Amino acid sequence: MNINIKTSNIELTDVIRDYFNKKAEAFEKLIDKKDESAALNGILSRLTRHHQKGDIFKAEMNLHISGKVFHASSEREDLFAAIDLVKDEILGELRSHKERKIGLIKRSGGKVKRFIRGIYKGY
Repeated sequence: MNINIKTSNIELTDVIRDYFNKKAEAFEKLIDKKDESAALNGILSRLTRHHQKGDIFKAEMNLHISGKVFHASSEREDLFAAIDLVKDEILGELRSHKERKIGLIKRSGGKVKRFIRGIYKGY
């Protein structure tokens, strides 16, 4: 999986890059290993420099998997907390997509089975 990180108004340090990559590893469990087109685009930014309560950070992730795009964004006072929330949102979307896909396969398999049973009963 290709991982691209873009920053705005903050410097991308090794600590931030490693933390983002560590959180991105959670997606690899739910992504097909054969899918070479999988790409994760992350945008990390500081929204204001002069906010009364301090800095506000924004984290966005766009996960592209075989023609499907999953998107999430979060704004928090801590950059790492924003990354965690975005990761959890994307994981939820991935899990529900995978469950829907598997459910469709199981339902269609049941229909085929009932159809074949109906053919054999007719003879």
